[in-house]
Formats: sequence, structure tokens, C-alpha cells
Amino acid sequence: MKILLAHNYYQQKGGEDSVFLAEAKLLESKGHDVYQYTVHNDCIEGMRSIDAARATIWNSKSYQDLRNLIRNRNFQVVHFHNTFPLISPAAYYAAKAEGLSVIQTLHNYRLLCPNAEFFRAGEVCERCLGKAIPLPSVQYGCYRHDRLASAAVASMLAIHRGLNTWNRMVDRYIVLNSFAQKKFVEGGFAPEKLVVKPNFVDPDPGFGAGDGGYALFVGRLAPEKGIGTLLAAWQHLGADIPLKIAGDGPLAPQVAAAAQQTEGAEQLGKIPMDEVYELMGKAAFLVFPSEWYEGLPRTIVEAFAKGTPVIASKIGAIAELVDHGRTGLLFEPGNVEDLANQVRWAIAHPNELARMRQEARAEFEAKYTADANYRQLMEIYAMVGASER
Repeated sequence: MKILLAHNYYQQKGGEDSVFLAEAKLLESKGHDVYQYTVHNDCIEGMRSIDAARATIWNSKSYQDLRNLIRNRNFQVVHFHNTFPLISPAAYYAAKAEGLSVIQTLHNYRLLCPNAEFFRAGEVCERCLGKAIPLPSVQYGCYRHDRLASAAVASMLAIHRGLNTWNRMVDRYIVLNSFAQKKFVEGGFAPEKLVVKPNFVDPDPGFGAGDGGYALFVGRLAPEKGIGTLLAAWQHLGADIPLKIAGDGPLAPQVAAAAQQTEGAEQLGKIPMDEVYELMGKAAFLVFPSEWYEGLPRTIVEAFAKGTPVIASKIGAIAELVDHGRTGLLFEPGNVEDLANQVRWAIAHPNELARMRQEARAEFEAKYTADANYRQLMEIYAMVGASER
């Protein structure tokens, strides 16, 4: 197949950028002819605010560029990952004008919530969900803590909701889990257009021994990740099992200070991925205390690949990913005592924890390998008739 993949890169490389490249590499490895159409948010720095706002709503350049590109190549499908802000929804219209089927992966909640996270002032916020005009986001300056920038994003959402762009111009949406699927249906998206396909980890990092005798946190050190809950729990747990904290972020100085005062806690900072995998494989379990609606946390999938059980907060998609008592344990988000109790249970039940290691690895092999992902992707392309063109 000839496949056009399109993506708007972020200024700070994140998970969506990595998934885009991983899927492109996967498709190419299976013999498909893949063309990547990309733009980068660094371009915004040279734009006037008014021009950036206009491009967010409708970027005439990306519209024309894509029409020209499609005319010159015999693509069978166009698959978008991120169109915000510089590719813009105009890209869907360009693809449709040239007769192409359109697929959009929804990595976050941007089309329902201007800050894409359903998280504000330290807690989950759904005030814009389902609203024709997401005015609360402008009131609170949810996008980049800037009311004018938030107004531009809110305008884009309102205009394209009014045009019914999301349901008319996209043939299938890929969501990462059934929780996200339900949220988009609540937000007015056609249920029949939403297909669940998780991300994957490749190459397979291999099964770990789990013999390190410590707990592990891997991730961004930010409030929504539940760092405060994690450190508070280890004030009670430090003598029971050591905690290693790998990652960087805005709370890094506070985490460093707290780790020095918490028995058993050690901050490792940002470390290379091969070292992360080694730590993961040896850890007794991974702790994932996030307090917002995660998409599909790669860290949990990586832990499963290593056979490492996950003790995670019971919120959003995380409650789907971690099967309580089988691949890990769940606790109420933000509940320090509940987290401490789940950790103590895990420590006190080594045989059950060993069984969970086998189950976590089996979960990875069943759902999150490259081959499993490829099969699902091909099924989705076939749904829109891409293989028949």
C-alpha cells in the first residue's frame, strides 16, 4: 500500500512523536510505501499571534501542500497523528477533495478540551466536554495559561464543531482505549467511527527477573503524575521497600529535597532508556500514581513487557490497563493510605506477585507487540476501503 502519514511535531518531543515514528517504521518494515508529511511547532516562534491563530483554525498552506502531494502520488489512505496547530483541520478537507480515506489517531483529548488533558488546578476538569463553544477554557486560560491562546483553540473547536468537520471529514478515529472511546462519544463523536487500537513497544525489551527488591517510578515529575501522593506514601513505606524515582520535570527540585528526607527514596533523574529497562526488569513492581486521564501510558506497557506488575491509581484508562489482582493492583487516586496498603500487600504476598509477573508479560504479548499492532492497523485501513483502491 501507499500510505501518507501526517504529523505536527511538538516543540518538546513526547510520546505522540515517538508513536508516529514507530508506526511509520513498522509499516515500512512490512513492505508498505510510506510518505511522511510533517511540520514542526518551532515554526510558531516566527509567526505573529494573529497568523498562528488563523493557521490553527484553517491553514491554507497545509491544505494546498497536501492537495498537491496527493495529486502527485497514488496514495491509498492518509493517516493523521497530530494536526494541531499548524497542519489544522484544513488537511482533512484537502484529503477528501482528492478522494482519499482519512484516519485520525486521537492521542489526547484536544478535540474535546483545549488543553487536551481534562486537568486544571490540580484536578480532573470536564467543564468543556460536549460544549459547542468551550468558553470555560478561555475563562481559565487553560491552553498555555494564556486566555488569548485559549480563545484561538476554542475558536478552532467551535468552528469545526459547527461545520461538523469531525464527523464529516474523518472516516475512522483510532482511540487508545475504551475509556477514551466513551469520552469522545460523550463529546459528540459518531460511535461507529471510533476504533480502539493501543500503542505498542518495539523492540521487545524481554522478560525481567524482578529480583531487585525495590519499587520503581518512571515518568515526568509533574503534579498530575501524582508525585505528591507517591512521596507521602513513602514517608510510611520507606522502611519496608526502597523506591527509585526516574525522570525529570518541573517538580524535580522538590522531589530531590523530599527524597533526601524520605527513608528508602532515591531520585535518579533522567536516565537512558536501556537503563530504564534494566531497572524495570529488576523492580518488584512499578508504581504509577497518576491523577489525570492518561492516554495510554507507555511506561505501563513497558513494565508489562518486562513482566513487572504495576500498582496504579484507579482513574480513567489506567483502570482498564491494570487488571487488579492479575497484572497489578489499583488504588484510589490521591489516596496515600490506599497506595501504602496496596504496596504492603504486594510485599507480603511474594507468590502472588510472582504470578502477576507472568500475567503482565502475557498481557504484553497478547496486546502490545508490533505484530499485534500491525494486524489491527491493517484491519482499520481495510474498514475505510484503503486496501481496495
